[in-house]
Amino acid sequence: MTVALPRDPWSTKIFVDSTKVFVFDASVPAADLPRPTDSELSILRVLWARGPSTVRRVVEELGPDTGYTTALKLLQIMTDKGLVTRDDAERTHVFAPALPAEATRRQLVDDLLERAFDGSAELLVQQALAGRRPSRGEIAALRRLLDSLERKKP
Repeated sequence: MTVALPRDPWSTKIFVDSTKVFVFDASVPAADLPRPTDSELSILRVLWARGPSTVRRVVEELGPDTGYTTALKLLQIMTDKGLVTRDDAERTHVFAPALPAEATRRQLVDDLLERAFDGSAELLVQQALAGRRPSRGEIAALRRLLDSLERKKP
């Protein structure tokens, strides 16, 4: 799936010269895509759960410890990084995640897999499961996943 991030429609030059805009493509290494910080992930979780939102709505979801100007600045940075899109057609800007949650999670896991586990999915899963005991439901889901992967093998 390819998702083109929004570009400023009024100028082809900005489109051509822009270095902050990217196209999500599964063939692009995860290291080439912007990685959200913990704070940015908190905002993305709100946007994934609630859908496109104003800064005020994001702040309400994040709780009283998050200030309006802090959230606004983070959303501006996230827009520049290509993590969110901004619809400024109305007076109140509305922000939306540029990528679905699954694509962002895949990017983060791929990056962690390469940086910390030398590309070994086995080591990653072993470490994840060593940290806490999975529930019976999680074990059953993992079995189904492994079975489906085995069936797909060439």
